[in-house]
Order: sequence, then C-alpha cells, then structure tokens
Amino acid sequence: MKPLLDLRHLQLIQAINQTGRITDAAKMLGVTPSALSHRLREAERRLDVPLFTRMHKKLRKTPAADYMAVVAERILTDLSRAEDDVRRMNANVQHVVRLSVEAYSNYRWLPYFIKFLKSRTDGIDIQIMAGARSDPLNGVLNRHIDIAVMSGSVAQAGLYSLPLFEDPLLYIMPPTHRLADREFVEGTDIVGEQFITYTKVPEPDREFALLFRPTDSYPKWAATVELPEAIVELVASDLGTSVLSKWALQTPLTEGRIVGARVTEDGISVPWCAVLRTEDMDDGDPILQVANLLSEWCSLPEGGFHVT
Repeated sequence: MKPLLDLRHLQLIQAINQTGRITDAAKMLGVTPSALSHRLREAERRLDVPLFTRMHKKLRKTPAADYMAVVAERILTDLSRAEDDVRRMNANVQHVVRLSVEAYSNYRWLPYFIKFLKSRTDGIDIQIMAGARSDPLNGVLNRHIDIAVMSGSVAQAGLYSLPLFEDPLLYIMPPTHRLADREFVEGTDIVGEQFITYTKVPEPDREFALLFRPTDSYPKWAATVELPEAIVELVASDLGTSVLSKWALQTPLTEGRIVGARVTEDGISVPWCAVLRTEDMDDGDPILQVANLLSEWCSLPEGGFHVT
C-alpha cells in the first residue's frame, strides 16, 4: 500500500511545527509560501484530517499534527543518520556506534578512547549523541543510541549492563567557602548551605540517602539545575554548593575554580556501566566490541574517564 504522505510532507510538518508560520517554514525549506500552502492542503486532503488551524497570523497544531510531528522527527532523523553512515562508509568506516553519557557533557576522555579504539580495531567509528543524555536508557531501547554510559545499577528487560569504573561523589564549593579546606563533609556540616541539585528525586546510593538522611541534616535547596556544567559555573561564582561525580570535574578542579571534598568520611562511590541492548550481544557485533573495549580501557592505569 502506497503511503499517503512522502518526505516533502514530513519536512513541511516539521518546519511548520518549528516555526509556527507558513512564511517562515517556506523560507526554511527554500520554497515559496504559496507552494508550501498547496503542499499543506495536499497533505490534509490525503490524510482527510486538518493538521493546523489558523490563530491570527500563526498556525496552531491539531492533535493529528502533534502526532505526525513526532513521526516526522523520527523518520527524518533516521534518514539523516543513514546518509551520514553511508558517507562514513566511503571513508572506510563499516560501523558507526552511537554513544551517550548520562547527565554529563564532559567528553575530554573521548579522544583518548578513540585512539585506543583505533589501535585495537578497524572500521568502527564513534558518534556522540549528546541529546540522549537526559534519558539514555530509552535512547538505547528505541535505538536512538547503541551504548549508554550510566551511573548506578541497571536491571531492565532487553538491556545488558557492563561494569566500567567506580567513581566518588564530591561536595563542590568555591575556593573561598568556609569548608574549602575539609577533606570530607558530613551532613551536619552543610545544614543551611545553599545547595544546587541536579535532581530532587532521592536515589538509594547517593547523597540524599547516605549524607543527608543519616543525621537528618539538610542544606537549603537553592535551585534544581539539570545541567552539571551549569552547576559548576554557579558554584564557581559562589552562588551555591553541590554534589557531582568526580570524573566530570577534573578541569574546574585543576584550574582551581572549585574545590571538592569527599562526601562522608568513608566517601560515596557510584558504579558506572555501559548499557547496550541484549540483542547486540553476539560475538563480533561492533556495539559489543566497543563496549568491551571501553571497559578494558577504563581498567588501564592511563585510561578511563578521569584522564585530563
């Protein structure tokens, strides 16, 4: 059965969804507004459902357009990715493995790992999918990415978890902070401190359960910022304190813009792992090969995510 819509219609829906105006969408696609209006009417005729309604000079999406916009985004993204893959094949790259790191966008380790990868295998390239870092597990399951570097333990049907390294959490603060000379902090030390958190959802192996609850001591919640790099900048500007993974803090710590202390005297270490689909666990699969090499590299004295 022939599809009702073609790629031109999907591009139209995506463009109008992004701009809200026929004229702006036409400019984005390089066509005239009249041609785009005709294409929109054709799409609505084929689907026998309105996609947009006019609200003054803007177009408002109908539920049908909302749904088609999601579909268009997925199909056009997959097509663009396939085109990139084909171009890479022309450069002697047979496999592209897409990878994302949970929460953090610190990729100082990446060039070192790529050199290690190229020394051990040929024809495999790494593509970083930074947009998947907020929900990497779903990214793996829906095949948007192939490997998610995650913290904590992961036990979910259809996924395999390969241990990579253990990493301590650090209580970070500006160099002028009253606790800046401490080797470690306890919950009672930071009562009332301005605290910037990545998430207020408690996790059993993190600071909420192991630092705050044992002494029923809590800081003053200043803000929730879902970008660790932004948290670092706020802390460096003396606008609060936070708790983050040490591996991602190497640059600001080395530069002296922030200082860090262990979280509790014994410290809190969080396991990090590489998560991939169980269907990609066959011997020789390039995704499994990259995951295994990542694990091996993390075990080397000169390797791992702490490289600077």
